Amino acid sequence: MVTRMGGSRRKTRSKLKKSIASRGKLSISGYMQEFSGGEKVVLKADPSRQKGMYFPRFHGKVGVVKGRRGDSYEVEIKDFRKHKTLFVHPVHLKRL
Repeated sequence: MVTRMGGSRRKTRSKLKKSIASRGKLSISGYMQEFSGGEKVVLKADPSRQKGMYFPRFHGKVGVVKGRRGDSYEVEIKDFRKHKTLFVHPVHLKRL
């Protein structure tokens, strides 16, 4: 059989691209964000930080913060009929 080409960031050229205005130094406020349980957040990846990033299929989804797990947050999203739990670094989350 033929092996599958590509990894987890395959076909994400436009999805995981920063705007020209936001290129350069990382903002420290994204790292220092605090979220409480039950708060709604949007998954918006910061491509300059790969650690703690979710799978690109979930880009733009709205989720609910369930709790904290180390440096990351436990976010529950609904993927069609299933509820899924993701562990996402706060730099990839935006408050709704």
